[in-house]
Amino acid sequence: MHTLIAPVMALVAWSLLIWLWMYVRRIPAMSKAGIKPQDAAFPGSLNILPAGVRQAADNYNHLMEQPTIFYAAALAIQVAGHGDALAVNLAWAFVGLRVLHSLIQVSVNIVPLRFLAFALSTIALAWMVVRELVVLFG
Repeated sequence: MHTLIAPVMALVAWSLLIWLWMYVRRIPAMSKAGIKPQDAAFPGSLNILPAGVRQAADNYNHLMEQPTIFYAAALAIQVAGHGDALAVNLAWAFVGLRVLHSLIQVSVNIVPLRFLAFALSTIALAWMVVRELVVLFG
């Protein structure tokens, strides 16, 4: 299948799963800590929650950052009709590495390991983008 839509939708689904995990962890932790929803109105107000609860929220935020570039690039490549096997494989590599990044962050949260997954995913994304720029402008 030479479509970039599948990895895009897979990462969207993963982001929604992390969103669910964040609230499954956050709501009981807020209740236990006596934090009312309005108390969370400002950044940093939930920093008193346990690390495991914050890690899921931090990861959800990370999934709203660099992956937005991935979505734009993947859909642009697809619309341009350049979604060949290498583009699809690079997209799946990006998604797989972002899932790995998430799993590391919401579990052991070993920063050098997490950074390795992030760096490798960035290389896959950069490869996709540079390759497409060469096709478009080369």
